[in-house]
Amino acid sequence: MSTIAMPEPRADVLARSSQIISALKAALPQDTVISDPQETRAYECDALTAYRCPPLAVILPRSTQEVATAMRVCYEHRVPVVPRGAGTSLAGGALPTADSVVISTIRLREIIEVDMANRFIRVQTGVTNLAVSAELDADGFFYAPDPSSQLACTIAGNIAMNSGGAHCLKYGVTTNNLMGIRMVLTSGEVVDLGGPLLGTTGLDILGLLCGSEGQLAIITEATLKIVPKPEGARPMLIGFESAEVAGECVACIIRSGLLPVAIEYMDDVCLRAVEAFAKAGYPACAAVLIVEVEGSEDEISDQTDRIRAISDELGAVEFRSSQNAEESLAIWKGRKSAFGAMGRLGDYLCLDGTVPVSKLAFTLKRIGELSKQHGLEVANVFHAGDGNMHPLILFNANAPGELERAEAFGADILRLCVDVGGCLTGEHGVGIEKRDLMTTQFNTTDMAIQMEIKEVFDPAWLLNAAKVFPLEVSEPYRERALAR
Repeated sequence: MSTIAMPEPRADVLARSSQIISALKAALPQDTVISDPQETRAYECDALTAYRCPPLAVILPRSTQEVATAMRVCYEHRVPVVPRGAGTSLAGGALPTADSVVISTIRLREIIEVDMANRFIRVQTGVTNLAVSAELDADGFFYAPDPSSQLACTIAGNIAMNSGGAHCLKYGVTTNNLMGIRMVLTSGEVVDLGGPLLGTTGLDILGLLCGSEGQLAIITEATLKIVPKPEGARPMLIGFESAEVAGECVACIIRSGLLPVAIEYMDDVCLRAVEAFAKAGYPACAAVLIVEVEGSEDEISDQTDRIRAISDELGAVEFRSSQNAEESLAIWKGRKSAFGAMGRLGDYLCLDGTVPVSKLAFTLKRIGELSKQHGLEVANVFHAGDGNMHPLILFNANAPGELERAEAFGADILRLCVDVGGCLTGEHGVGIEKRDLMTTQFNTTDMAIQMEIKEVFDPAWLLNAAKVFPLEVSEPYRERALAR
């Protein structure tokens, strides 16, 4: 059984469930509301499957106005609301409670506007990450953030968790590529922030919304920055006989002043699984780095030579620079399929902590020590260029007590990330997975400020109220909201 705790469902909401569902069905199109328990079960969890609970109902709106209507009904009945995109959250960001209504953006799939001259695209937020770049491909542009789940994850979830991806080292994460949003507040009010013009003045409310994990509003439309495809790009594969030395290589590349598009890391546990699954031709060693550079042919050659010199000095056992498109695809194939390949080994928890690049070698060493201490194997595969680590803790979900051990191991890793000067999350968010560790990174004043900001946007504490903030810390705010 998971150690994750969730609040007891509100008895008053459960007692009025029929009335609430009737009100939603009366206000929305017939096929928008799902209330049959057999059908709501499909929404009982997201990609963090340790906790499951079917919601009271699920709303599948097709427009901002329908989202606003659903929010107004929930606000009038004081019903908790859980925003949901594609359900790929690994931190439990879309987990419902029995007294909640899930409002999903998955049907909001319209490409509203594409402006190549001014380099932006405006979409409804149910559009998948990969579909945005597919829309731009023929015109020589792309959308830079590229999470591993980009085939399935949607822009709504990317904004909620401030997602990154392999190419965020050079191009930044979602907040660096988000220009404007249309959002719906808990009252049903529709608000526009930002837009296609850069350099707006005043408070950065848009930055506040990006990464807010569905705590403040439901975002239905987004204006995204698009960038031209580079003249050329070349990945290289570098193998090491020591995980720590591979981590040191990352720090040396960054210290040298080079800015690759991506630096990805995979250790031996991950490599074995990936090679058996994808047959990408990876070497058998302790760790590999995938480093991609871009630019003109002269720029690529110069960067490649400098990176090779750094890796040679650190004793790399293999250095393979792609010579053609086929080799580039093979190098990236294994990394893109790493999480699926690891699933063949059994159950695992995928963590998401971030550390300073200079601390990568030390952190990897300590994770290895913690693995022995907890008696559980761990695989490391992550965005090394910005220190965004994704340790995968292997365990047997059918063995009593192993999930709890895995969660305890994960908590120790995340505390380690904070201790070395990093933070609890890089792109997965806090959700419920890291909720009870928030006090590791934030003091009482920090937490109070964050909850007071939530109260401004969501005075009734209806949006994702069981997430992000430890239950005992947020309890006074939730009780105050109920008393209003």
